[in-house]
Amino acid sequence: MYALVELKGKQYKAEKGALLRVDRLDAEPGDILEIDSVLLLSQSDAPDSVTIGVPYVPGVKVSATVDGHLKGDKIIVFKYKPKKDYRRKQGHRQQYSIIKIDDITVGDGIGA
Repeated sequence: MYALVELKGKQYKAEKGALLRVDRLDAEPGDILEIDSVLLLSQSDAPDSVTIGVPYVPGVKVSATVDGHLKGDKIIVFKYKPKKDYRRKQGHRQQYSIIKIDDITVGDGIGA
């Protein structure tokens, strides 16, 4: 069973026990998250078992635990124009949160 969830404007595939690297969340390590913005739910490998939300699937929640925070690799943005003495250097490190998917709960009204 897996679900496609939306967090902070991005979509992630959530399976039970999976670790996801998402954009930094305002939560401490060990906090439990309840994600109810589920876009798609697949309960088995059969194509009949896929439920697509409009825009979200009602009654489905994904519970996750924040494992920690980390920074991504440094990215250097360097702009220049030849023969014009124009150079700009800028660096960036994106901050991420690691979450572990604990469970996908299906409420009433969702088919097999």
